[in-house]
Amino acid sequence: MSLFERAPYEWQIGWRYTRAGRTGRRNRFISFISGISMLGIALGVAALIIVLSVMNGFQKEVRDRMLSVVAHIEIFDAQGGALEDWQALAGTARKDSRVVGAAPFVSAQALVSRDDAMRGAMVRGIDPELEAEVTPLARELRTTAMATLQPGQWHLVLGAELARLLGARIGDKVTLISPSGQVTPAGVVPRLKQFTLTGVFESGHYEYDSTLALVHLDDAARLFRTGGPTGLQLRLAKVQDARAAAADLARALGPTFEVRDWTRTHRSWFDAVQVEKRMMFIILTLIVAVAAFNLVSTLVMTVTDKRADIAILRTLGASPRSIMGIFVVQGATSGVIGTLSGVALGMLVAFNIDTIVPAIEHALGVAFLPGNIYVISRMPSQPMAGDIVPITLISLLLAFVATLYPSWRASGVNPAEALRYE
Repeated sequence: MSLFERAPYEWQIGWRYTRAGRTGRRNRFISFISGISMLGIALGVAALIIVLSVMNGFQKEVRDRMLSVVAHIEIFDAQGGALEDWQALAGTARKDSRVVGAAPFVSAQALVSRDDAMRGAMVRGIDPELEAEVTPLARELRTTAMATLQPGQWHLVLGAELARLLGARIGDKVTLISPSGQVTPAGVVPRLKQFTLTGVFESGHYEYDSTLALVHLDDAARLFRTGGPTGLQLRLAKVQDARAAAADLARALGPTFEVRDWTRTHRSWFDAVQVEKRMMFIILTLIVAVAAFNLVSTLVMTVTDKRADIAILRTLGASPRSIMGIFVVQGATSGVIGTLSGVALGMLVAFNIDTIVPAIEHALGVAFLPGNIYVISRMPSQPMAGDIVPITLISLLLAFVATLYPSWRASGVNPAEALRYE
């Protein structure tokens, strides 16, 4: 005896009803509506998986570009002063096994000018050797632009977009103007210092390419009169550990230090991405819900068409609960087939989007992400089990809920009324 034959008769009849409907005009119409319902669920689930995978891909690309310039965790003096013994602080931080790099820095805002052009900038004083431990950009430029930053030489490295806005080229003189000036009999006079542009970097993140200026740590401390580093940067083995590691370090260091992880430093961006992803999930889930509830109309028509069958089953001793189970099985089977088909299609596209999108662009003769406009010239995708599993469960749940009302109606069919005109 096969596994199907050993199954409860509600499952057997429900499965037969799912496969039936190939003959007769009315049955073919019901079968067509059922197929449309399954197709709608499949396309909705696939669209949800593809969109969230692409959003994950974009999020990872932007995050990686951002973290190529900034560290995972930053530590400051709670009073806003310089770190008196940053080496000891770095030693304490390195006791955490998650920390793989530490480097001091000076951070301050300033105006950058060249001839008549003037722009606001975030000036960061760094030690090029130690900076390579915490930011991939410094490690990449360690032997080129970063190597030119020597103490006392007053050299400067600018973001590519900032250099373009200033019209500055390597070798040009650029003036940094500190807003915290010195007091003279004539009033407060801003401090100015002329630097030589010795390098340009391009991180791929517009915010940093258009506002960041890098100088040597000692030069920054002298220009802004901080007396030493104003912060300590840390890099972790895993970026996902940033929040937990920052919380642990804050408890270990006490209230005399302020610890910020990158999700807090860039909280507006981080929150915006999460809200956008959540809203897209809700919107596309509604599409799946509409497709799932198309099963209601399919099952209502099936119940109407099978009234005589229901009446015969009732006269043979089937309970209303068993009748309800038959149609729940039929609707749930359609939901399962549609959901699993959608998951398969969505994952197939999500894992091969780097091949599919270029093929579409070549066929249509268009570029969805032109390289001269967008930094990212390819469509990124990162399918995650944390998205796919909830999508699958929600789709199956919606399909099951859609079967309840038609199944309940089927269980209430009166055998005498149903067989009166048969």
